[in-house]
Amino acid sequence: MKLLGANGIATRIGAGAGAGAGTAMAALALSAGLALAQQPAPAPTTGAAPAAATPLETPATATPATAEPAVQPAPAAEPTTIAHGVSVFGDLKLPPDFQHLAYVNPDAPKGGEISEWQPGGFDSFNPFTIKGRGAALSTVMLESLLTGTADEVGAAYCLLCETIEYPESRDWVIFHLRPEARFSDGTPVTAQDVMFSYEQLRDKGLSSFRAVFAQQVAAAEVLDDHSIRFTFTPDYPRRDLIQSVGGLPVFSRADFQANARELGESSARPFIGSGPYMFESADMGRSVRYVRNPDYWGEDLPINVGRNNFDRIRIEYFGDYETAFEAFKAGAYTFRNEASSIIWATRYDFPAFTSGHVVKEELANGNVASGQAWVMNLRRPQFQDPRVREALARRHADPGGAWRRSRTRACARRWGLRSTSNGPTRRCSMASTSGYKASGRTRRSRRRASPRPTSSRSLSRSKPTCRRAS
Repeated sequence: MKLLGANGIATRIGAGAGAGAGTAMAALALSAGLALAQQPAPAPTTGAAPAAATPLETPATATPATAEPAVQPAPAAEPTTIAHGVSVFGDLKLPPDFQHLAYVNPDAPKGGEISEWQPGGFDSFNPFTIKGRGAALSTVMLESLLTGTADEVGAAYCLLCETIEYPESRDWVIFHLRPEARFSDGTPVTAQDVMFSYEQLRDKGLSSFRAVFAQQVAAAEVLDDHSIRFTFTPDYPRRDLIQSVGGLPVFSRADFQANARELGESSARPFIGSGPYMFESADMGRSVRYVRNPDYWGEDLPINVGRNNFDRIRIEYFGDYETAFEAFKAGAYTFRNEASSIIWATRYDFPAFTSGHVVKEELANGNVASGQAWVMNLRRPQFQDPRVREALARRHADPGGAWRRSRTRACARRWGLRSTSNGPTRRCSMASTSGYKASGRTRRSRRRASPRPTSSRSLSRSKPTCRRAS
């Protein structure tokens, strides 16, 4: 909705500063007006005779009086918008009184566990530094002032904030926070926490982030406990600046001070946030678990209805893609986005799949299909022999087969190629193009709930700590 700028700003200042400040401002304006309207009369001289009347000067000899400068009216303030979100492309899709997102099931059941995999390992719970490697979802407990949706590009809706206020020029923005917002330890989320988070990221965040952020934001100001204003630099494009500052994670200032946190240092202590999930446990470098906060303050917000349904999220780490696939076959985790077209087409024939415990689904997403292929550089002599190209092609068409182990290694020895962890092709300067989508669909596989226990572990893992979802 639109408000006249002068009225809107006066209303906000009166509400934020209180009646006393409003009275002081009125008194100041009144005294200035009286000073301009009234000129004090000169005091009479004590003991002196009254001066003789001066004859009126003729117009030709009269001294022109010095005119007081006219008071110029203040320029009209720019109209402001108060809204429940902001969009780069015109109006928001959802009205202020929307009940839930269009693509969620508002009556979705809650419970259970979802588990996925990640490559490599981790040694920190702080992803905002180059020191160490942050765990997957190590920011899942942090929320921002604004949040986006999956079906709208360039739009952001209020999450920690209740409304936002900005002029047509978008030179500044004021976020009005929800008074009910709480961190998982029960402390309220305040504008001071937002300012603290902004200063931490501006001064101690990743250098690439600091360089860009310094060009965008000229100043930040806490107006009251639940209002904060960001002013943008004059010459920076305004396209999505409100979404940028509204998307900053909000830290708990009290948590940083109590635990002597340094944003630029690696940390084995997870963050405390205001989000729907909290840290539960971890086996450092191998797995990490998060649990849904039963006292989450924003459970009933329209933006959250039908979301955050799993009671637990578990992430398992594996050394490489092949090992992770074998672990999925063995039941080490329950959900997998398949990135290999050949695995999707040829290798989902293991017992858990044929028995129905693993379900394959292709979800249409509308993306342009990408390809997966090996491209051989025929200008290199080792690829000019068609038998070498055939052997390499068969190696990828028959992974793990006896033909690959014999024929490909023979060709490698013939050309003096060294075998590496990626096979003999790495030393042949082959180029690979790959994508996570094919035919405009996302491939995924998931494991049905099953009481059958896991009987084996992946190749590079020896500690049997995972089981099938039940």
